[in-house]
Amino acid sequence: MTKILVIGGGAMGAAFTIPCLENKNSVTITEPYSKSFIKQLSSKNKFHSGLKIKLPKKLKFKTFSKDLFKEKFDLIVIALSLPGIDFIGKKLNEFKVKLPVLVLTKGLKYEKENNKILTIPEKLKKKYNLKNVSILKGPCLAKELARKNQTNVIVANKNINIARWIGKHISTKYYLIEYSRDVVGVEVSSAIKNIYSMIIGAGQSLNASSNLFQKSLIEMKYLIKFFKGKEITIESLAGVGDLYVSAAGGRNSKMGSFLGKGYKFKVAKKKFMPNDTVEGEQLVREIAPFVLKKINKKKIPLMIKLILSILKNKKLKIN
Repeated sequence: MTKILVIGGGAMGAAFTIPCLENKNSVTITEPYSKSFIKQLSSKNKFHSGLKIKLPKKLKFKTFSKDLFKEKFDLIVIALSLPGIDFIGKKLNEFKVKLPVLVLTKGLKYEKENNKILTIPEKLKKKYNLKNVSILKGPCLAKELARKNQTNVIVANKNINIARWIGKHISTKYYLIEYSRDVVGVEVSSAIKNIYSMIIGAGQSLNASSNLFQKSLIEMKYLIKFFKGKEITIESLAGVGDLYVSAAGGRNSKMGSFLGKGYKFKVAKKKFMPNDTVEGEQLVREIAPFVLKKINKKKIPLMIKLILSILKNKKLKIN
């Protein structure tokens, strides 16, 4: 029996435990800082407010602490939001954790001192000395996974055998795994699709959104190549697959729809989505210093317009 520790009690972390348990693993979930999730996960009925379901009784909850990492887990899964990556990287380094790590978080990190953009695995390896880091990306809405709707994702590691080992322990009849060695391409495409799903959501008709979808793919392909990933990855689950599901039903496209109606970001966030994490906005603020200085603006006009709209809190004009 494989012992899996999931760090992050939000919707995605909690939903991910369901196929893991169904695959007869011993699964423990922990939450570092959200008091509401800690209360829900530690309760008897384990009702998760984000997923609107009761989580399996076999799911164990344990308090996040140094002692937790003294247990002999086989795999650690990071399911925190992008700002939590540095927090958990520091903690895992402090606790001297050497276990394989699987990252569900989508995003990129800006290294100010060197003016570089790093993928999450690069950040965890370079700054926090984590050696064995894989990523899981793809078109996966947490609520659909929690309800066991068919979900296809991709696990990437330069060592494909490690990726396959992880896939073997988390896959089910409805949670289907593909594999890739292109860690950079998978990571970059799955991150920037949060930005482009906001842009697609800003289209005020299917015709307009489909046009933005096509132009977004062109920009994404350019960016994947810029960061030394493989262009073909844009055709994978982490590229066009993830972009489709995010544009069709995610929080980023929802925010984009408000921006398309003429609302400024701060107004829309406060008025319509005060308690929602908008990953695209987080990523914009993270990578903007690099993008605005280092990337040819003519190659990514849609991204540039969204970045400036959010940073300057101005109306988004993409036509």
